[in-house]
Amino acid sequence: MAAGIKDKVAILGMGCSKFGERWDAGPEELMVEAYLEAMQDAGIEPTQLDAAWFSTHIDEIGTGKGGTPLSVALRLPNIAVTRVENFCASGSEALRGAVYAVASGAADIALAVGVEKLKDTGYGGLPVGNMGTLNPQWSPSGSAPGNFAQLASAYRAKHGVNKDDLKRAIAHVSVKSHANGAKNPKAHLRNPVTEEQVMGAPMIAEPLGLFDCCGVSDGAAAAIVTTPEIAKAMGKSNIVTVKAMQLSVSNGLESQHNSWDGSYFHTARIAAKKAYKEAGIDNPREEVSMMEVHDCFSITELVTMEDLFISPEGGAVKDVMDGFYDADGKVPCQIDGGLKCFGHPIGASGLRMAYEMYLQLQGRAGERQLANPKIGLTHNLGGAPSQNVCSVTIIGAHGA
Repeated sequence: MAAGIKDKVAILGMGCSKFGERWDAGPEELMVEAYLEAMQDAGIEPTQLDAAWFSTHIDEIGTGKGGTPLSVALRLPNIAVTRVENFCASGSEALRGAVYAVASGAADIALAVGVEKLKDTGYGGLPVGNMGTLNPQWSPSGSAPGNFAQLASAYRAKHGVNKDDLKRAIAHVSVKSHANGAKNPKAHLRNPVTEEQVMGAPMIAEPLGLFDCCGVSDGAAAAIVTTPEIAKAMGKSNIVTVKAMQLSVSNGLESQHNSWDGSYFHTARIAAKKAYKEAGIDNPREEVSMMEVHDCFSITELVTMEDLFISPEGGAVKDVMDGFYDADGKVPCQIDGGLKCFGHPIGASGLRMAYEMYLQLQGRAGERQLANPKIGLTHNLGGAPSQNVCSVTIIGAHGA
């Protein structure tokens, strides 16, 4: 196996726009908002940027194709801009491109920006996209809530979990995230909710009720990366470095072979194993300090706890109900409020997750600040349980 990128790349600065119904801003203004915060945090001039990676998912709406929307909006100095798209993991892909450029020596300082503008498109959820030739034949009636509701059914059947117990556990997932999001001034939704409210909410796709589903949103996030040596030479202290970045993509096994039972994410387990090996983590339950995972639906978060090998197989329900992932638990998850409170502007979400881990590691998360975190993990999933892209990123204090 290749040696990997552990501690070869430092995060020099990050920024994140306010997420929400941003009628006041187009995608250009959202990108500028995140970019200016990241540049001020990094303490550099635009002329010091060597290259940029730009993530959007739905190019037909609002932002446009190619690298020019980013370059024009930010008035970048004619540097290379590469637009990336990989479903809901697009934001993590932008960060991966910038990190790999620095790790390879192709760039000293690189920029990653992700954005999506969805609230003024006229859709209650995501607009219908072009799925290619074969996907409409495999899942002609598929919907996101329906696909993930089947994950819940498969998980319950495999592990013998009582229907009411699983419903209450995924309700706790949402209650916990809303409690965290209420403390975050950049979150879209800042209203705490109770388990009774979640349990009694209108059903979307059984067992997923209204509060088990994340919404769409408008937002942008940005990261500037360099080498630890350059960061030190610039006078930076308390340096945060990238420990691992791994991506796993479905190859058809889940949707076309009986060896997959529908109760877990095959790709997440592969990406997690590779990421832990790259980061030198042997016992993630003990060594990971905090996580941001892709909670598009509350059941996704619960199942992901096992796919990341934090909870034992079949043990996530108990861990969730024991408060293991609460803000005051052993491994806090969605400490910024997650997709449940930020919504899901697709191109930005992966970078928004990294932003919270970065703030926490630098002790700058304000009211949400955790006590002395060392290692943060982000999990960004795009697609359905049966066919998806999964990214796992681990960052931490330099040398940790």
